[in-house]
Amino acid sequence: MKKERTFLMIKPESVERGNIGEILGRFERNGFRIVALKLSKLSRERAEKQYEEHRGKDFFDDLVSYMSSAPTVSIVMQGENVIAAAREMAGITDPKRAKPGTIRADYGIDVQRNAIHASDSEKSAKREISIHFGQLE
Repeated sequence: MKKERTFLMIKPESVERGNIGEILGRFERNGFRIVALKLSKLSRERAEKQYEEHRGKDFFDDLVSYMSSAPTVSIVMQGENVIAAAREMAGITDPKRAKPGTIRADYGIDVQRNAIHASDSEKSAKREISIHFGQLE
């Protein structure tokens, strides 16, 4: 098993609805460790960097506006195979189609307001961690 780090972001609606502790607790109960955590309101520029791969798609501007509209919680989580495990725990993007018991099924509202972002690969995790935390030890 590979020990690795991933980037997670609790989205504005989950912060506003008071779901931070419940979401973080799921990861900690699964043996993952929080390496870095911060509550902040993303600038439009940082939100654009975060979702750069979606630039040019019809939902990009709405996504960036939403993500920079209210505070989010940015997290670096560490553990064995945490990238794949976090994606599985998050569930698929659409909360209405996500498997029961996943974070998005339990806390998501719709495709955009789906509770959490989770990096999809080691490369993405490194890029996203650097956007939000710079270089961590």
